[in-house]
This record gives sequence, structure tokens and C-alpha cells, in this order.
Amino acid sequence: MSQPLGLWRALDLRPVLTYTPAPMLEGLQERLARVTKTLRGEGHLTEYHIDTALREIRLALLEADVSVEVVSGFIERVRVRAVGKDVLNSVTPAQMVTKIVHGELVTLLGGETTELDFKGRPLVIMLVGLQGSGKTTTAAKMARWIKDRKGLFPLLVPADTSRPAAREQLLVLGEKAKIPTVDTRDMDDPEAIARQALREASIKGYQVLIFDTAGRLHIDEELMDQLLRLKEILNPRQVLFVADAMTGQDAVRSARAFHERLDITGVILTKLDGDARGGAALSVREVVGKPIVYAGVGEQIEDLEQFHPDRMAGRILGMGDVLTLVEKAQDAVDEKKARRLEAKLKKNKFDLEDLRDQLKSLKKMGPLQSVMEMVPGMNSMMPEGEMGEGQERQLRRMEACIDSMTPKERRHPQLLNGSRKKRIAKGSGTSVEEINRLLRQYGQMRKLMKRLGKADPRALKRQLGIG
Repeated sequence: MSQPLGLWRALDLRPVLTYTPAPMLEGLQERLARVTKTLRGEGHLTEYHIDTALREIRLALLEADVSVEVVSGFIERVRVRAVGKDVLNSVTPAQMVTKIVHGELVTLLGGETTELDFKGRPLVIMLVGLQGSGKTTTAAKMARWIKDRKGLFPLLVPADTSRPAAREQLLVLGEKAKIPTVDTRDMDDPEAIARQALREASIKGYQVLIFDTAGRLHIDEELMDQLLRLKEILNPRQVLFVADAMTGQDAVRSARAFHERLDITGVILTKLDGDARGGAALSVREVVGKPIVYAGVGEQIEDLEQFHPDRMAGRILGMGDVLTLVEKAQDAVDEKKARRLEAKLKKNKFDLEDLRDQLKSLKKMGPLQSVMEMVPGMNSMMPEGEMGEGQERQLRRMEACIDSMTPKERRHPQLLNGSRKKRIAKGSGTSVEEINRLLRQYGQMRKLMKRLGKADPRALKRQLGIG
């Protein structure tokens, strides 16, 4: 089920694939990496070393747009733990300090993963936030997530009457996500929309109602009064504040204001794949006192993740996130195709059609940058590079080459002579050189898959780099 992980290794994209952490965490990761690298050079840790390291960590957090009050509390907690006898006398001071920082980051981000309570029918979820934070897109993503992960039947309710295109947008997104959506385009009263949606859910048996409410460019009394009236009608189990992570501390201030009026139950951070500095993710839990429950990590309907504080802390410190990577691989791989591939591996019959399926599975896991971010140690292996469109483009061109072949050529690559390669290159908009490179990489993939087909489970994990 985790063949896409083996694919990256077999294709050996390293000459063109260079790694960088997600833009949101890039500056913070780099500074923290320098701190631990400096400490690794010390055989014995003193309070001077700790003070120096904490100054760097403070600067890293402030540059990441974490609020001053949060930074001060974080640094003090790390200091108290770091000057303990066990750390000062440790034979591996860098590892001990990293462990302490990781633990405090996990605490800062909320400690434990928050699971929403999906009991009650219908379960009403009310999404609130400022205009432009991504509420409408998040509503569709969340409905899809609830349907796929919880096996429940959600109903999307467009109740944003202040933005003309909002309701049309949610109808389109609902259709794309294959989630039923109430058509409210001829209704101008959010309260009437709420009552109708509750009636429809009761009659048709929908289990979850997700309300996309109105936003403003700023917080005002009119908006809050409307949301309070809606909350009274809906009696929602969850009131989730949707915050744009790219707005930094503005998102935290807005979350606090909404919480004071609406008593929110949790936060969803959007655009964590953007170039924000990460301060919102590190501040909002501490400032508002409510957990981050989901994170938007891309533009596709599938790009919503449950927020795991320990995994996010690992990413920030460059430790990777194998658990999320494996989950993505499991979601991306078709079970029937995986079983067919397993049978072919045992017979050493892995062909280019199988390679094309693996490329499609890898694409389903999301942007290559976010996938590589989850691989432990990648930032130390290739710290100077930049992940861009080039690597994604290479995978697309490889897939185009295979698509331009006949079924017989895909099953029997040895048939590909010079004239056939020219035809394929012309049909795929590539070159003969790229065809040859694809065939070399396929040969490497075939050798790896032959080994995997014979490996026991423990050996298989080692081959995939997850053991």
C-alpha cells in the first residue's frame, strides 16, 4: 500500500529534485537547524550554550510572526527544562535540547490531537471567520473529509448572503466533492436559510450540516449580531473559526475577537502550504485557548488534514512526518490495483502501465514538496535546494510519454526502437532523450520492485525508508 514511497527512491529524482521545507516553516526550520548544529559541536553543554541557543530560538520564533507573549512563555519553559542536571550532563546535549524544544512545541500547538465529537443528529457545524479566510472552500473540504473518513452523509449550506459569488461557489465545490448542497441563491435572509436547512436535514436524514456563514473584511457589530442570531437558531455542536495562516498575527487577533463573542470550539488554519511564516499556527492555540482541529494544505478538495501537534512539531524541527506520509500513501493507492501489482511483482512482470499507475498514485498524495517535507532527514540531506514546478513538471512529462505509447509498447518496453521513440516523443511533446531517461528509470524501478516482491515485511519497510 505504500508503493509511492518506493517510487521516489527508484526514480532517483535527486539530480533534479531539491528539497526545501514548506514555505510557511522555512525560516523557522533553518534557524532551529543552525541551533542544533551548533550544539552538536559541543561535547559538554553549559548554561552559556543554552542562553545562546535560546536567543536564536527567540529570534526564529519572532521572525516567524509568533506573538511576543507566546515567545516569552515558550522560551522560559524551555530554559527551565534545559538547565536541568540531566541536560547539562548529557553526552548528547544537542539531542536533549532538541527533544525539549520538540516537547514544548507540541504543548504550544495543543498537546494532543483534537477529535471532533460527531454524535447527535443532525450534527451542526458552523464555520465563521473574516472574508477571504477560505471558509467556503473549507466547507467543501470538510464535508468531503467527513464523508470519506467518518462515513457520514453531510449537507452543505451556503448562508453567506453578503458575497454575491459565495453561494454559487459552494454549489460548484459541492458538486465537485459529490456533496449535496442546498440551493439558496433565491434567498436573502441567512436566518430563513438556517431554518430551511434544518427542516431539509430532518426530512431527508442528513447526518451533518455544514454552514458557510458570511464574513467581512474586518470585525463589526452587524456581522457579529447576525452570527449570534444564526447560532441561536442552529444550536451548533461545533463553531469553528477559519483563519488564513498567511495573515499571521491578524488571524490570531481575529480568532480571539470571534471567540469572545461566539465562544468558538476550535480553529481551522488554511493556506498552510503558502508562504506564511507560521506564527498563526504557533500562537493561536496559546492565545485563544481552543485547539486547531484541521489544516488546509492545498487547493484541491482533498487537501484538508486533521491537525496533529506532534507531527507539526516534527516538521518544524525537520524530523519529518512519516505517519501522515503513510496515511497519504494509503489513501492514494487503489486496493484492487495494489493487489494486482503485488501479484505481478511476485512474477517479476512490472511494466510501464504499472509505472503509470504509480505516478498517478504519487500525484494523489499532493504536491511533491509537501510529500518530501514529511520524509525524515530530507532537509539535512539537501538543505540548499529549492522545490519548484520543475519536479512536478518532470513527473507530468513522464506520464505523458507513457500515455503516448501503445498498450503493447507499455507491456513490452523492449519493442521501443528508434522510430517508435521518435513517434512517442512527438505525440507527448517531449524528446527522445527524455524517453531514454524514462526507460532507464523504469529499469531501476523494475529492479527495486523485484526486490520488494521477494522481501519480508520488515525488509520492505527498510526499502521504503520507513522502518
